[in-house]
Amino acid sequence: MLLLSGCTPSTSHTVRTEDLLQGNFWEKNVVYWFALMLDTFAGWFNGEYGFAILLLTIIVRTLILPLTLKQYRSSKAMQALQPELAKIKEKYKDNPQKQQEETMKLFQQHRVNPLAGCLPLIVQMPIFIALYNSIYWNPAIRDHSFLGIKMGVPVNEQAWYAYLLPVLAALTTFIQSKMMSSQQKTMPMMQGIMLIFPVLIFVMALNFPAALPLYWVFSNVYTIIQNYFLYVRSSNKGKESAPAK
Repeated sequence: MLLLSGCTPSTSHTVRTEDLLQGNFWEKNVVYWFALMLDTFAGWFNGEYGFAILLLTIIVRTLILPLTLKQYRSSKAMQALQPELAKIKEKYKDNPQKQQEETMKLFQQHRVNPLAGCLPLIVQMPIFIALYNSIYWNPAIRDHSFLGIKMGVPVNEQAWYAYLLPVLAALTTFIQSKMMSSQQKTMPMMQGIMLIFPVLIFVMALNFPAALPLYWVFSNVYTIIQNYFLYVRSSNKGKESAPAK
């Protein structure tokens, strides 16, 4: 989110979709196609860009699902090695170099890449930035209202019910973070970050045009449903299939 906020253009920077073809490499080869899909989907829904954002979010998140599954498998593999890693850390606590060597041997022995969980996130970033820009720059979205909320106006300049979007964005961010942390051992520092992150999302959502918090809500809800099947349901099945003591 910090990266996205750093890439945010001026609020006066609005261009027609066809004008993106005259822009820089990023605008005409990436953002243009996302903006075109938004306009096309909105046409399917009689000009409702709120539903267009929902459909585009579902399509994008489904297309990157293989990357998410790869990240999930890497996370489970690392979790399974935690007891062995703890033994190595304890055995070589006075020899950091030997500890690192034995750790790498363990990874090689089990064919685990500790960076595999991060690589899918890096690959996803250009997709999400393009989707973000296509929403932010679209003048049709700026002039559109969805459920009484003006998509192109910052939430803190609208009626009280517009504040539901930042609240939902923060709440769904907290829920998805909580779901993942409950399935993995998390350091105390990371737990603190997960508590601060929803607050950061809420503050950012207050100042961005309402279309962006709406996208975050849709994306977070998709992730929560996805994590339920990946983490919660699969974990419960594992417990049910485990032999009784």
